[in-house]
Amino acid sequence: MTINDIEKKIEEERDNARSVCDISGTTSGECAAAWDAVEELQAEASHKRQVKPKNSLEQYCDDNPDAAECRIYDD
Repeated sequence: MTINDIEKKIEEERDNARSVCDISGTTSGECAAAWDAVEELQAEASHKRQVKPKNSLEQYCDDNPDAAECRIYDD
């Protein structure tokens, strides 16, 4: 799931939470659960933003761990 997909889902869940809270009241369990879903998606989006994409050498070494360029020597 891309960050854009998550942002769209957050907006959908936020609208849903507002509707649920309007119907069931802001102190209901359903309202709290709806906002928990929004919060979880926001946390996932935050995590995705923090994950640094691998550079080309890191990707190459993941694909070819035995290549000379990827060897790690202990002192």
